[in-house]
Amino acid sequence: MEKLEKTIRYTNLFNIYKSQLSSSQLEMINDYFFLDLSISEIAENRNISRAAVDDAINKGIAKLDELEANLKIYEKSQNIRQKLAKLKEKALNTQEIEELEEIEEELDYGI
Repeated sequence: MEKLEKTIRYTNLFNIYKSQLSSSQLEMINDYFFLDLSISEIAENRNISRAAVDDAINKGIAKLDELEANLKIYEKSQNIRQKLAKLKEKALNTQEIEELEEIEEELDYGI
């Protein structure tokens, strides 16, 4: 998986499942994916080893993958988005398009 795809996937999984991560995993994954800090930068900022940062991030990513494998919330939301896009293409009027866009917004903020 290329870096951009990985970043998109894990930022989405993070937003869905972050409450299930430990505080250190939460903070370090946030720093790594959202602030785009390197492992070295995170380690330096926290005064810990690079290995400790790498371990926390890898365990957090594994936890996100495990949760998604079991619950499939992200996969289901992506499927719904694809169906909404198809419906928008077939929409007959602006009211239908607006209603579909409202559903998309709920997906963004309702999970």
